[in-house]
Amino acid sequence: MLPGLDARYGEDGWSLSVSSHAIRVLIVDDHAVVRQGLRMFLTPDVGFEVVGEAADGQEAIDQARALRPEVVVMDLLLPGMSGIDATAAIRAELPEVEVVVLTSVDDDAAIVHAVRAGAAGYLLKDATGDELRGALRAALAGHMQLSSEAANRLLNGGLTLEGGEALTERELDVLDKLAEGKANKEIARELDLSPETVKTYVKHILDKLGVHTRTQAAVQAVTRGLLRRMPERRRRDR
Repeated sequence: MLPGLDARYGEDGWSLSVSSHAIRVLIVDDHAVVRQGLRMFLTPDVGFEVVGEAADGQEAIDQARALRPEVVVMDLLLPGMSGIDATAAIRAELPEVEVVVLTSVDDDAAIVHAVRAGAAGYLLKDATGDELRGALRAALAGHMQLSSEAANRLLNGGLTLEGGEALTERELDVLDKLAEGKANKEIARELDLSPETVKTYVKHILDKLGVHTRTQAAVQAVTRGLLRRMPERRRRDR
């Protein structure tokens, strides 16, 4: 079995370690054939274990509570509760569980609302197995991975959201580095600041964006169009 990747993010940056456990995945899609296909991509020999399936939004929440997966693969077009609402509910109740959207929906509103709901990735259903596995690993490492289509839409000025106190130019500099997963000490060195000053900037950024964690700050920065550099994303040859 290939090892999984454990990633923890704290004040001093990302701590990565190799683990022998497979990444626990919950698949949410209302089509059985799609769920079956995803199981083929997410096998123990490539570092994943599908611990459960759900066919609608409420079942996704129930299964997430019961099974405590590390990451959920979430479709948006579900009977009853939408995938966006299910994502928001899972992230609110189980913040340690990441959600990566895998959908056929490619429009501005769906992308921005999914990210605002807490999705750590947005892929279309023509994604390859490697792209899906990469997005799930990226989510657990605290990075957002987007399809090229979704990334291009988020780069569009039309997706900038209103609200919140404006960040200063220096806070935007720090936010760029924070979104890259840089530790306070690294940010301080690169911006020629003291670590204490960076810590203060980070606190101001979290307060102004109305979030509690650095990852949430990066998500808000993407949806509000604040980042000068987009989080890493995969491009596909056409």
